[in-house]
Amino acid sequence: MDAIARYNIERWKALVDAEAVFTRPELHLDPALAQALLDPERRLGDVVGKAVLCLACGGGQQSVAFALLGAHVTVVDLSDAQLQRDRQAAAHYGLDITVLQGDMRDLSALGAASFDIVYHPYALGFVPDAQVVFAQVARLLRPGGCYYFMCANPFVLGLGPQDWNGEGYTLKHPYSNGTELRIDDPAWVYDPSLAKMAIQPSREFRHTLSALVSGLVAHGFVIVHLADDFGFTADPGAEVGTWAHLLSVAPPWVSFWTWYRPDVLPQTG
Repeated sequence: MDAIARYNIERWKALVDAEAVFTRPELHLDPALAQALLDPERRLGDVVGKAVLCLACGGGQQSVAFALLGAHVTVVDLSDAQLQRDRQAAAHYGLDITVLQGDMRDLSALGAASFDIVYHPYALGFVPDAQVVFAQVARLLRPGGCYYFMCANPFVLGLGPQDWNGEGYTLKHPYSNGTELRIDDPAWVYDPSLAKMAIQPSREFRHTLSALVSGLVAHGFVIVHLADDFGFTADPGAEVGTWAHLLSVAPPWVSFWTWYRPDVLPQTG
């Protein structure tokens, strides 16, 4: 275990203690709500009987949603505190899911070509090299399988409402692959009064758009959809220097829907 992993384990334990939004298990789902949470545009199709890996996805949210839709679910996360939320949520619904503590950079404990879907919410930026993760996912997916992930918009990583300069939001960090930033959590992530200890900023690494796209292609993934709006619409009336205003001019996240097709794009990395 390296320093990055140790830092993230300690940080996520503190976030769980503070009931951060990403650590609150979903305990009121039905199949319709589960579908809306995971895949509102139904890109995955029917997941009944599919083998799904929820990668770096602890918290008791997506794992139980997939299980409620009939998938066979494995969730892997570095944080045992987060995985405990998955155990709690699975027990609440009477679901059977497999829970494993592990690092997204080393998934050797899982068998090759053993999953139909790898679902990977916001976590890729917590490691410095996306290519290592793409290689792990390619080994685990069956040909034709789906890899979904969400990550920071590489152009605006580190930008926040506090960066309003009176005319716009100031970009001030180098646009280079692997650049590390320390980013304080937005106010909406957790209630500081619930924190049992000081919560350190996230350590996040910029993965440039070229590194993401070229890395996916090199590992045999065909990109079928990319989103950077998430349903946000410009709000000209939003107060400048707020999250509502920032979201209308600088979308902070991107998501990729890809299919693993090594027959079409042979792996080169």
